Amino acid sequence: MSLTETTTTATGGASASRPLTGAEYIESLRDDREVYIYGERVKDVTTHPAFKTPVRSMARLYDALHDREGGMKVVPTDTGNGGYTHPFFKMARSSDDLLDARDAIAHWARMTYGWMGRTPDYKAAFLGTLAVNDEFYGEYRINAQRWYRESQEKVLYWNHALINPPIDRNLPPDEIGDVFVHVEKETDAGIVLSGAKVVATGSATTHMAFIAHAGAPVRDRKFAVVAGVEMNTPGVKLISRTSYAQTADTTSSPFDYPLSSRFDENDAILVLDKVLVPWENVFLYGDVEQFNQFGVKSGFAARLTLQGATRLAVKVDFIAGLLLKSLELTGTRDFRGVEARLGEVLSWRSTFWAITSEMARNPEPWLGGSVQPNPDAVNSYRWLSMVGYARIREIVLQDLGSALIYLPSSVKDFDSPDIRPYLDQYVRGSGGVDAESRVKTLKLLWDAVGTEFGGRHELYERNYQGSHEQVRLLVAWDHAGRGTSKKLMEFADQAMSEYDRDGWTLPELRD
Repeated sequence: MSLTETTTTATGGASASRPLTGAEYIESLRDDREVYIYGERVKDVTTHPAFKTPVRSMARLYDALHDREGGMKVVPTDTGNGGYTHPFFKMARSSDDLLDARDAIAHWARMTYGWMGRTPDYKAAFLGTLAVNDEFYGEYRINAQRWYRESQEKVLYWNHALINPPIDRNLPPDEIGDVFVHVEKETDAGIVLSGAKVVATGSATTHMAFIAHAGAPVRDRKFAVVAGVEMNTPGVKLISRTSYAQTADTTSSPFDYPLSSRFDENDAILVLDKVLVPWENVFLYGDVEQFNQFGVKSGFAARLTLQGATRLAVKVDFIAGLLLKSLELTGTRDFRGVEARLGEVLSWRSTFWAITSEMARNPEPWLGGSVQPNPDAVNSYRWLSMVGYARIREIVLQDLGSALIYLPSSVKDFDSPDIRPYLDQYVRGSGGVDAESRVKTLKLLWDAVGTEFGGRHELYERNYQGSHEQVRLLVAWDHAGRGTSKKLMEFADQAMSEYDRDGWTLPELRD
């Protein structure tokens, strides 16, 4: 299926684009993309055990856009096509628009229980800015306008790869030309890219890869490129990490690994080997100064936090519910220390939801009458998400302890007449809960926090916005850039101006 295919409107006559359905999304992935895992090239990502179940989990999100009874919020497009779209693909112009986007993000996140971070709305954080900020892209502004329209109308699924491989990081990016993405040559048809990026999360099941740069400024124009690359372009290669989904599919069952088997967004090494990118898919190229300002001026960084904070709030809701159930199963729910730490988890849950509300309800004016999420809430999320999620996971491990591994190896053990009586007696839950219910609950929680899938998720929450130092620097730079740091110092100066060596300078405080 072409990414530019249109469909007939319900009223007949004119043709209007609309979001893909789940079936159309699945069909759109059946192309010549090069995906490698376990030493072999994947013939079809929609049927391969490493990807098939996550693909269908994603297809459910697309179907939700068409389910009028399911409660999914959709809004009219602003492209003139007469269609509708996911609210976050459309640039917000009011607090109500941001609340609509937040609620739609939450609806999708609840369908994956918060475990798929790179759903299509993640990259909408960037795609939704393109029309109102088209002047930033200079000679390529028409490309920005086109991709804003097309992505909004179809709800296209983009991944992104911004980070350079962890090789020679002590050297400037321009000096790692054999590894980092760069332009090899220009042609009439477009630019030819070579190099690698880390880590293209979920890329095997997306339509486009967004190529840009995050890190030290570049000096050489051949590294100064921001572009979209279709995943089936010749020369685009994905080298996947271990598949949690395939491991669960071939060795176990959903009962044993309910998250790993269903929501694995396979991360990959993205390799570009002389990839021709058409000029119409280029956003920036060659202007080093403009390129180095992309992170600050694109508008992407603030919007991604609305998606991230909402998804994380849903995810923490899920973990908190599982923790509550698990503590009751082990009979420790009312222990004073346990209950205190449970209160901490619930406080983190409330914090993340409060941040999303502040982001949406008190936005900051941006370009062309648009608005961006509240910057103070953005900065709060940037740091609190990194420490909060790690702390929640620590509490789960601390207070459930051996209960998370006092479990049989497989659901098949319940079918064994030799050991089933022992499981029923010795692995039952507190308060008369049967063994099968206890095991089902605790295996789900173990998959969330203890398996390789669970460990990867802590790594993701800690690092997907950047390194721990980079995130704190972003907060400091944002305060400086908005003049907040200056105002804070002036506030301190005001207090010091009210006294000196001789006493109070305020008339009302003098004797």
